[in-house]
Formats: sequence, structure tokens, C-alpha cells
Amino acid sequence: MRYWVVFFFMGFVATSAAQELDTPKKVSGTILNDNSKVPIENVNVINLNKVLGTVTNAKGYFELDASANDTLHISYIGFQSIKVRVTNDWLKNGKTNIQLTEKAIALEEVNIMPYYLTGYLEVDTKLIPSVENYRYSISGLQEGYEAGETSPNAFGRVLGSILNPADMLYNFFGKKSVELKRLKKMKKDDTVRNLLESKFDRETLGVLLGVDKKEIAEILQRCNYSEAFIKTANDLQIMDAISECYEEYKVLKKK
Repeated sequence: MRYWVVFFFMGFVATSAAQELDTPKKVSGTILNDNSKVPIENVNVINLNKVLGTVTNAKGYFELDASANDTLHISYIGFQSIKVRVTNDWLKNGKTNIQLTEKAIALEEVNIMPYYLTGYLEVDTKLIPSVENYRYSISGLQEGYEAGETSPNAFGRVLGSILNPADMLYNFFGKKSVELKRLKKMKKDDTVRNLLESKFDRETLGVLLGVDKKEIAEILQRCNYSEAFIKTANDLQIMDAISECYEEYKVLKKK
């Protein structure tokens, strides 16, 4: 009986310690320019583990729910994005200062190639490249819409990825199930949603999904989204497109 009481007490202490470790707390900090040491306003801070976000105020200050070992992704236009791990010391001691480094941006020369038209319709229609815009998905609408002819390969590509374990979609959807389940959760947080709606660089979305930015374009191509959509859509629309393709994948896999 005595040993049972000791065992129960040790289990209770371990459970309590684990719950205390996992209990979300407020983590705070101030974002500074590492060169001028001036606070930076409107910096985006996202907790990648809990998919919660916030922005810094005029004094560069932020507060966000976090637990020990959570990772914060901090980004701002013109500065290098960074990831910061939340430690127990940070949670206990309160706020800390975090410095961002400005990017060195070099402008490159861009050559624009004009189309020289002949005036003959039959000839000019062959000179101007045609762009196939199969499908566009707009965040906020329950259904997407087709901007051209419906792609005949959309269903086949998703189904083919299920039957072929070597296919990229099969590997991506199979290995990133945890990250993909976060897609719906991402849209519930206004800060994360507004951030993705205003960005077109795929950086934050890539971090949230745990993939390289180049992989995002390839995933959408495999899901049969047009090149024009992939290049011009904002990150929130891209997230919706990946989510739609993933839902199709899950339905077909169940069958």
C-alpha cells in the first residue's frame, strides 16, 4: 500500500509538471532594427506551433500566447525573416529584445520582349503565346471558378498520385498531414489571415507548411492550377488552393 501511494504521488507530480510545461503563457518582446536600434512597428510575429499571430505596436512591442519550445516566425518587409525558439527562461523572465537585419536589395535590369505583329490575324494569333487559365480560387468564396475550359487532367493527376507512391503529391500529402491539417486553423486567426492576404512571396506560407517556396509552385502545378494563378495569387489564395487539392486527395484516397 505504501509503495502504491508513493507511485501515485510521483505520477501526479510528473503529470502536473507536464501540464505546467504545456500550458500556454504570454510571451512578449520588442523588435529592433539591429543597425539603428530603433523599434520596428507592424512586424509580423507568428507562433508556428499554435498558428497564432500578432503585430508589433509603435514601440516595437508584442505579446503572444506560447509554450516552452514553441517557434516564433518574425518577418517584416525589407528585413531578413528569423525564427526564434521560446525558452523557459524567456517565459519566466518576461520580455526580451529581438533584432532584425535589413536586406541588401540589388535592382537588376529587366528586358521586356515586345511582340512584333504583322497585321495579319492568322499570323499574329500564332505569334502571341496563349495562356491556359483553368481554375482560380478566391478566398472568401465557398467555390472556385473556371476562367477558361475545365482542365481534363485535374481529377486524373490527384488520383494518379494516390496510385503512384513516387509521385510528389503522394509524398507531400502523406508526409505533411499534420501541417496540412493546420490550414483551416490558419484561416481562423485574423492576424495570420491578413498577413497571408497581403503577401505574394510564399515565404510565410512555406514556413507554416514546412516546405520550400519552390515546392509550393510544383504542388499547385501537380494539382493543375494555371501558371498565371500560381504567379499572381496572394498567399491566402495559394493556401486555399492547396487546401482544396488536399481535400480532393483525401476523398479519393478513402474511396
